[in-house]
Amino acid sequence: MKFLLSFVAIFTFFFSVSAQLKSPSEFLGYELGTQFTRHHEVVDYYEYLANEAPDRVKLTIYGKTNERRPLLLAYVSSAENISNLESIRQEHLKDTQEGGNTSKAIVWLSYNVHGNESVSTEASMKTIYELLTAKSQYLENTVIIMDPCINPDGRDRYSNWYNQYKNTPYQVDPNSKEHHEGWWNGRSNHYMFDLNRDWAWLTQVESQQRLKVYNEWLPHVHVDFHEQGKNNPYYFAPAAEPYHEVITDFQRNFQETVGKNHAKYFDQNGWFYFTKEVFDLFYPSYGDTYPTYNGAIGMTYEQGGGGEGGLGVITATGDTLTLKDRIDHHFTTGISTVEVSSQNAALLNSEFKKFHKNQNFAYKSYVLNGDKDKIDALKSLLDKHKIEYGTPSNGTVKGFNYSTGGNGSMSTSNTSMVVSTNQTKGTLVKVLFEPNAKLSDSLTYDITAWSLPYAYGLDAVASTSLVPASAGTNQTAANATLASDSYAYITDWNSLKDAKFLAELLNSGIRVRKADHPFSIGGQSFDRGSLIITKGDNQYKEDFIAVLRAAVAKYGKNMTNTKTGFVDSGKDFGSSSINMITKPKIAVLSGGPTSTLRFGEIWHFFEQQLHYPLTVLDDAYINRVDLDKYNVLILPGGRYGDHFDEKQLQKLQQWVRKGGKIIAMGGAIGALNGEHGFGIQKKKMENDSVDNAPSPHKDLEREMIKDAITGAIFKTKVDNTHPLAYGYDKEYFTLKLGNASYNYLDNGNAVYLENNTKPFSGFAGSEAQKKVKESLVFGAENFGSGQVIYMVDNPLFRGFWENGKLFFANALFMVD
Repeated sequence: MKFLLSFVAIFTFFFSVSAQLKSPSEFLGYELGTQFTRHHEVVDYYEYLANEAPDRVKLTIYGKTNERRPLLLAYVSSAENISNLESIRQEHLKDTQEGGNTSKAIVWLSYNVHGNESVSTEASMKTIYELLTAKSQYLENTVIIMDPCINPDGRDRYSNWYNQYKNTPYQVDPNSKEHHEGWWNGRSNHYMFDLNRDWAWLTQVESQQRLKVYNEWLPHVHVDFHEQGKNNPYYFAPAAEPYHEVITDFQRNFQETVGKNHAKYFDQNGWFYFTKEVFDLFYPSYGDTYPTYNGAIGMTYEQGGGGEGGLGVITATGDTLTLKDRIDHHFTTGISTVEVSSQNAALLNSEFKKFHKNQNFAYKSYVLNGDKDKIDALKSLLDKHKIEYGTPSNGTVKGFNYSTGGNGSMSTSNTSMVVSTNQTKGTLVKVLFEPNAKLSDSLTYDITAWSLPYAYGLDAVASTSLVPASAGTNQTAANATLASDSYAYITDWNSLKDAKFLAELLNSGIRVRKADHPFSIGGQSFDRGSLIITKGDNQYKEDFIAVLRAAVAKYGKNMTNTKTGFVDSGKDFGSSSINMITKPKIAVLSGGPTSTLRFGEIWHFFEQQLHYPLTVLDDAYINRVDLDKYNVLILPGGRYGDHFDEKQLQKLQQWVRKGGKIIAMGGAIGALNGEHGFGIQKKKMENDSVDNAPSPHKDLEREMIKDAITGAIFKTKVDNTHPLAYGYDKEYFTLKLGNASYNYLDNGNAVYLENNTKPFSGFAGSEAQKKVKESLVFGAENFGSGQVIYMVDNPLFRGFWENGKLFFANALFMVD
């Protein structure tokens, strides 16, 4: 009897506490799903729950967006677990070293990484409320970490747009304006980056701040909530092939377990769904794969709707899909995920230990040599991921040579770097560094190559033996001694850091020259592109030395002092081959035919990497702009087609002839090709190389990929005597994203493919390889007094192809 009374008392207590909490609808003042909730209102609701139930909800702000919106995490669990949250975290992390003894499941739920896939944030509010009330039993052995909105800037961009343009009441006709966002849509973050493809590369502030906390927890389960086209049914785990080979049998099987649990609830409601299609587990920078490679069960859930869904829309089947429907679906899979995790907490813990114990990979160590700035840039990325690295002793290491694609050897020294797999992040190391990731299926959702030695332009050997190394640090030393009686100061040109240094000087009003030929002076040799800062050029700048010293210290530059402009070999500093670098006045096209992502990469490069001013000219009014105010015009990649008519092309040609510079990237190049265009010409294929035999309909998709390149790495030839290729070796590994191909230019082929077009890493179809052979990658042609620079491949792709960025800087500063 006493036991029964105690049970009733406890039940009554929890019921009374739960009853006191307001549901999202009660708090917001409207029924959830009848409005899009602005981000600050979402924050208000989470703060309300944390204030009303502080024993079961801990709310933290882990950062801010570019537009100053807060980034939140809510920790939800039982009162006992919340009071012991830090000890649970520490005990859980011991499992990466086999020493933990926790019985709690750690589940991380991430919502709204794409801003206009807005239902998930709405669903997060319903989910947390139900976990604190009707579903509180799951909290006893589960810690749930909820990120209600990864991308607040994009979400509010969409919510504000929709609230501005929707009908009242909302219009379900898919042709209505409220279902058609403009060019500047809400999918991406402030800089138009896709945050769901930034988990590994960490180019964006949202990703950088989130990963700091994620790596402090390394959850057992991570779910990324998305939306897809309005006519698609719901998608959940298990994922499609290809699965990366490092994914364990348990990770595969648990996806199946979760999926079957979801299916049970969807079947009960008669909701349509699909699994094992489209969304694979290969590319490492997604919200499902990155957690997977860190030991979690990483999953993507996709609800139909997205930016075209609005509050309600008629689908292709004639049904009406409402925001309320979409909330219910994401809510159901969210709760189902927590349920399965709670039921399998012990299994998740034991398998998490096994994941970190059984890391027996073919390559044990990756050894890298190269320019110090590039090594430092890679170290900076590894630090963010808590990946350990070290320095080997002097000697020789044998293994797979990245440059030749076969076995070889490489000398090591105290400037070399070793990254090995015998560490907590060993699986992630294998995935990010392996020369060529194994594909179980060539039909993939994203790029198939990303190996960091290629991306950072470093010589590398993958060794099957563990290479001993001492602990490494990322330190930048500089020679900041600038003698006041020097004639000039000289420094190298090899990396993006050098370009940042130059941009700093130009922004500060310091005049800088460049060497167009190699030279030696004072017993030191300098290559093409070397920067020369003379006292004579800056004699009227009173703070010249102080500004230069500050820039040298900021970027860790080594400077050479010289008391003469008379060189030992090469061209003297007064030669016409030692040209003043013209301070560029730069504009970039936005809107219209340009891709938001490709525009965003350029915008972010200037503002957050190069730190150089950029004017954005929108396609809606660029024809009314006086282009003579600028000397560089960047045309981002996109779908241009015949965007420029003959009159517009003539205007551009006149501007270039007078000294302007066009940098045309990706799809923009095609718009400059043709009878009335510039000198670039698309390649024509020989028809006799194509097999015209009909294929069965079931094989159509696989036949089409013969003509595709899904993000593969190719080895190219480089003419490093051309200003567009200053600072590079005679070979460059490019990330090719498609089969677009252009003939060599008459002159100015800085980077190009020869006959052998088999990729070094990643997938390229047989027909696509034929198309791209003997084709241009980066080139420049003189046109009157100006230049047109063509970038067929994208050196700024997603901000992570570090070794391509100097090409872009060369286009800005070196080509004249």
